[in-house]
Amino acid sequence: MCITDLLADCGERSMWGPKKMPSVQRLGAEFLGTFWLVFGGCGAAVLAAAFPEVGIGLLGVSLAFGLAVLTMAYAVGHISGGHFNPAVTLGLWAGGRFPASEILPYWVVQVIGAIAAAALLYVIASGQPDFSLSSGFAANGFGENSPGGYSMAAALVAEIVLTFFFLLIIMGVTDSRAPAGFAPLAIGFALILIHLISIPVTNTSVNPARSTGQALFVGDWALAQLWLFWVAPLIGGAIGGLAYRWLGGKSE
Repeated sequence: MCITDLLADCGERSMWGPKKMPSVQRLGAEFLGTFWLVFGGCGAAVLAAAFPEVGIGLLGVSLAFGLAVLTMAYAVGHISGGHFNPAVTLGLWAGGRFPASEILPYWVVQVIGAIAAAALLYVIASGQPDFSLSSGFAANGFGENSPGGYSMAAALVAEIVLTFFFLLIIMGVTDSRAPAGFAPLAIGFALILIHLISIPVTNTSVNPARSTGQALFVGDWALAQLWLFWVAPLIGGAIGGLAYRWLGGKSE
């Protein structure tokens, strides 16, 4: 079931979401949605968070990520389902709302979209005379690469728990029994809250594609620690999907 199914009042018409749309359109929508999420969120972190005197800070970056997913969920969610995140795709499958045969194609275009966004962000950011990738480029990390110096165990727990609740929220607000028309708003606000909690811990991933794009440009430690930002969100997402499947039962 797609994130914006309730906007169109489609209820349970299609168990798997917008299957009437051709595959190329659905994959294209996932590419664009993931691109905008990474470019908007990581762009805010790299270009605007610490801008002298008027930087948007942690709150601004959190808002940027939430607004990015909210706007694209409204824009293309009815085409692809509006996942923009491999953990969401896996979680929706675990929750019985997405076919296994579509997981890999969605993952591929999501990662490509994230890499493309990171590449464009690098082109823009490197136009500043004192730009350096050593500042982190909004990559995710733990230990000495965590903004707050949090351990690997802390990062693992945070990413699993936050992705779990993200999927639980997504599953709940897109249930046909939930109030219609508000799903993207709830999902966007949930992502804002997630970032407010965990930017100090890991720079916030809950999205393996987002982590991959930035890590490829930073290299070194970011690539070495990337495994955690695939493993933890996928575990959390799968558990979240299964939990709502048990908790919410089947929509009428």
